[in-house]
Amino acid sequence: MAPNPSSNLKVVTAAQMTALEREAERQGYSLDSLMENAGLAVAEYARRRLEGLGAVAGSRVVILVGPGNNGADGLVAARHLRRWGAEVTACLLTRRPEEDPKLDLARDYGVTVLPMAGGEGLEQFDSRLRRSHLVIDAVLGTGRSRPLQGVVREALRRAAEVRAEVRADSALPILLALDLPTGLDADTGAVDDATPNMDVTLALGFPKAGLLAFPGADRVGELVTLDIGLPDGVGQEEVSLELVTPGWVRSQLPPRPLDSHKGTYGHLLVVAGSRNFVGAACLVARAAHRAGAGLVTLATPESVYPMVASQLTETIHLPLPEDSYGRVHPDAADVLLDVLPRYDAVALGSGMGQTPGTQGFIEKLLLDGSTATLPILVDADGLNSLSRLPHWWERTSGPLVLTPHPGEMATLTGLSTAQVQQDRVSMAREWADRWQAVLVLKGAFTAIAQPAPASVMQREGLVRLSPFANPGLASGGTGDVLTGIIGSLLAQGIDPFDAASCGVYLHGLAARSITGTRGPVGLLASELAEALPETIKGIVEGPT
Repeated sequence: MAPNPSSNLKVVTAAQMTALEREAERQGYSLDSLMENAGLAVAEYARRRLEGLGAVAGSRVVILVGPGNNGADGLVAARHLRRWGAEVTACLLTRRPEEDPKLDLARDYGVTVLPMAGGEGLEQFDSRLRRSHLVIDAVLGTGRSRPLQGVVREALRRAAEVRAEVRADSALPILLALDLPTGLDADTGAVDDATPNMDVTLALGFPKAGLLAFPGADRVGELVTLDIGLPDGVGQEEVSLELVTPGWVRSQLPPRPLDSHKGTYGHLLVVAGSRNFVGAACLVARAAHRAGAGLVTLATPESVYPMVASQLTETIHLPLPEDSYGRVHPDAADVLLDVLPRYDAVALGSGMGQTPGTQGFIEKLLLDGSTATLPILVDADGLNSLSRLPHWWERTSGPLVLTPHPGEMATLTGLSTAQVQQDRVSMAREWADRWQAVLVLKGAFTAIAQPAPASVMQREGLVRLSPFANPGLASGGTGDVLTGIIGSLLAQGIDPFDAASCGVYLHGLAARSITGTRGPVGLLASELAEALPETIKGIVEGPT
């Protein structure tokens, strides 16, 4: 199965992967053929990496082999790499089955086999490790997670130690995990303390959920998904978690015809800012412009208006009644309700402050059917105001996108931040369904959830994950930029769930483009907004 370039990539649990393989077998695809495909795909990736260092012929490869299918995949890879001229050592860290065709074939092709299950061979293992160009971890895959012990633990510890020692003056050896780093739970991301930090993890068929959950995600390195020949679409309708891909984002972004005009790309109303938080309003509006909205109106308290107007010359400005502290007055809701029909979407909450007055404003503007058809994004102080209104979700009616960070999510749900972070996918899915809203749970691998479809009984709501985890985004104002991006896409007519997913991806990709050259320290939110046009150009024009 070659991935569809305009589709997102399914993310599976261990049980789902097993079910997909069994369904493939029922359709005539043998487990052995899938294993051969997987081993060849791993070997081809390894060959490309080794050719980048010079040549595969003569390169030295160490493969750590476990007892099951993961080990068998590694032996298939060993055979092909040896066939292409590499010096390959297969280190058997556990006992293999008595009848083992994959091991026999590897020997026939000249792979050196080093038995280590009883603790023997460690000295030879050390020597080969220190001379290796590439180390492949093919010990444990998606089977039952258990603590690493004995030879397996020691071999992984030594691999990590050698990598750390040699890396002081060399890029070698490259550590590559086959499907999962050994010791990482495929479903939860729990990880053994002996699991090394990989340079690359090659997910076979589909990424496993644990690769995108912390703490295990720290050990994954670059995540690459390999096609292993599963039949197209088989069993995937039951998988309700997926990873956002650039090809899918490209397919969702609206075209830009030559005869278009500013009205073609929508009019976004941004309601944001207060006397103490002027910058938040500016960041939302600027990001909305940079993400392609045709028109942006910024509604801010009267005393804030002169400050933002001097910075945002392209923005339309709407001063609002304010209280004595420069925060929006509840009566401002009446002003906005009169003009809402002019707009295609609303983004509100950033920098508004938290007072009974802002709470009253939010209640009057958002609840009890006042904005029944207009897509509205609520962020930051807008979310905190909602959290103080009992059963607020029973009083909303229009399309709603909520974008909390973990602390705001804790406030909304009454849970602790630690509880929110414990299982982010389940958390996003449960509360999106309860609130009947698109929910963007921000953070590393941001989770975007939609409510379960009402027409399908017992079907979970779909959750999409961002592929980005970037400490550079741990900086004030970056969330306001995300609000502007998603709001802009909503105004351009994109479905709320898709707008949120595309916005999160563009936000993460823009951050990666900046931190990739300058490092993760010192990223400014304003720089993130300015990077958006080039980021979008790259998505629209670039390869999948």
